[in-house]
This record gives sequence, structure tokens and C-alpha cells, in this order.
Amino acid sequence: MKPGRVIGTVTLSQAAPQFRGARWLVVSPMGQSELTGKNSGLSRESTPVVYDKMGAGIGDEILYVEGAEATQPFKDPIPLDAISVAIMDHHCYQPPEGG
Repeated sequence: MKPGRVIGTVTLSQAAPQFRGARWLVVSPMGQSELTGKNSGLSRESTPVVYDKMGAGIGDEILYVEGAEATQPFKDPIPLDAISVAIMDHHCYQPPEGG
């Protein structure tokens, strides 16, 4: 799982039936700088578009998974790269000393 902050949404005029009833979120990944509050802006990492049925909105911090794990909730194979799995209420991160 990876932490990220929702920075936008994607609107589709048409989608495959498997994707109906969900939203697509633009997510800024959260690394050490974002988790410690040193960077409150956008991450320098690649910004994924994440499938969401949790109801996350802009500004929410989420956990998401990528790759084959993202397809696990679906019965049949589906062309999906990332899916939200949790909306974080709070996080506390202290980087290890010396690293």
C-alpha cells in the first residue's frame, strides 16, 4: 500500500461496465517529505489515476495499491493499475534516525 493525497478527479463520458458506479481520482503520492509535513505541496513522484469506490474527495489522504493487487476485488480480469483501499483519518510518521 502507498499513501497519497487526492488532488483532482477525472470525468469519463463513457467507461467499461466494470467501472460504472465508481470515481477516478488524481493522486499525489506521499513520501517522507509529505508524511512529515516538510512538503505540503505536490510530490515529485508520478501522479497515478486511482479507481475509487470508497468516496474519497479532493484533499483526502488515502492508501492505494498498484499493479496486479489492484485487480483483486474484481471477479474477472480488468484493465486497472491502481485502486484506493482506505481513507486515512490520521497518520503519524517519524522517519528512522540517521536515514
